[in-house]
Amino acid sequence: MKVVKQELTTIYRDALKLLLDSGCEFMVGGGFAVVQYTGIFRDTKDLDVFCRAADYPKILKCFANNGYRTELTDVRWLAKIFKNDCFIDIIFDTVNNICTVDDVWFDHAQKGNFCGLDVKFIPPEELIWCKIYVQNRERYDSADINHILLKYGRSLDWSRLLQRLDAHWHLLLSQLTIFQFVYPADYRDIIPDWLYHDLLARAREQYELPPPVEKVCRGPLIDQTQYATDIKSWGYKAYTIKTV
Repeated sequence: MKVVKQELTTIYRDALKLLLDSGCEFMVGGGFAVVQYTGIFRDTKDLDVFCRAADYPKILKCFANNGYRTELTDVRWLAKIFKNDCFIDIIFDTVNNICTVDDVWFDHAQKGNFCGLDVKFIPPEELIWCKIYVQNRERYDSADINHILLKYGRSLDWSRLLQRLDAHWHLLLSQLTIFQFVYPADYRDIIPDWLYHDLLARAREQYELPPPVEKVCRGPLIDQTQYATDIKSWGYKAYTIKTV
C-alpha cells in the first residue's frame, strides 16, 4: 500500500510490527482503510489504529517501553503516540461515544497488507458507521462513504450496517439518497431495494406520530460546534448517549 513518504512508511511499519510482536490486538482504520476498500489514496497526516477500550493502556505501555512518547488525549475515545514529527492515533470510540470498538469489530475485520505487514482493517460497515457522523464544517465524510459504497457496496453486510445505524436511521437514508444523486447509473445494483423502501417507510411514519414533548437537537452528534447555539440559546436539549 502506498504512503506519502518513506519516513512515514518506516515509522508506521515499525509501530505496527511492535504491536504485532507484542500480541496487541488492533485494526487499521481511517484513510488507510478507505484505501483498502476503494483504492483511492490521499495524503493523510497520520495513521489510525483502532482497539478496544480495555486494550489501549496495554498499547500505550508497549509504545512507552519502546521509546515512543504517549498521550492519553481524551479518556473517552482517543490516545496518541509520537515518533519524531509523526503521530499515530489510538482510537477506541468516537467523539460522540456512539461507535465503541467491541469484539464484533474484530469478528468482521478484513485482512490485508499495510507497509508489508499482514494486518486487520476495520470492517467496511464500521468504517461507514463512524464516518456517517462526521458532518461538520471542517470535515464532511460523505464522499468517502459514497466511494466505499461504489467500490465495496456489493460485498457489504447491509443488514449489519442497518443494525449499527438503526437508532439513527435518518443518517443512513440521507446518505443513500445522496448516493443515488451522485451515481444515478449505479445505485440499483448496489443499494438493496428492501433497505431503501424500509427507510422510506420509516420516514413516512414519522408524520403519523405525535410531536415529541421535549425539544431535542441531535445536531451535536454530527457536528460538535455548529449546533451549540441550539443548545445554549434556542432552548433545545442536547441528545445524549446512554452509557453503562
